Amino acid sequence: MDYEIIKASLENIEILSNLMQFYIYDFSEFIEAHVEENGRFGEYPLNDYWTEDNHFPYLVRFKGKYAGFVLVKWIKTETKSYFSIAEFFIMKKYRRTGLGKSVASEIFRLHKGNWEVFQMEKNEQAQLFWKNVIKEYTDGRFTERVEKGKRITQEFAS
Repeated sequence: MDYEIIKASLENIEILSNLMQFYIYDFSEFIEAHVEENGRFGEYPLNDYWTEDNHFPYLVRFKGKYAGFVLVKWIKTETKSYFSIAEFFIMKKYRRTGLGKSVASEIFRLHKGNWEVFQMEKNEQAQLFWKNVIKEYTDGRFTERVEKGKRITQEFAS
């Protein structure tokens, strides 16, 4: 598959911000998000991705064209530490091509360690996608739980 994952730099913030508009549009069927008076969704807080060591922004290109992005966080609590997909977006025209699965698997390989991947209960497509990707990536070695009836979570080690 002809794709690349690029570690986004501060020079890429405009590209990422623009792609984020499409992501929020897609996601607006699951969350309370509306366009503002200027016709755009509010800005996503991206600054931490260039100022915090535990944030990792990536752009995805497919056949030389921007096709999406992945935002990864390293989360450390008193009881555990793990990587998490903060946001994952593949443009609709590139979905169902295997690109999302390839990108997700590569991100898991780039960040070795414990992972937790969350999906909203309403977002059944995301649940199916992540469960299938993680099942294949881990050869079925993952756990799944429902949190407060609102989130589906898969946990595994890469």
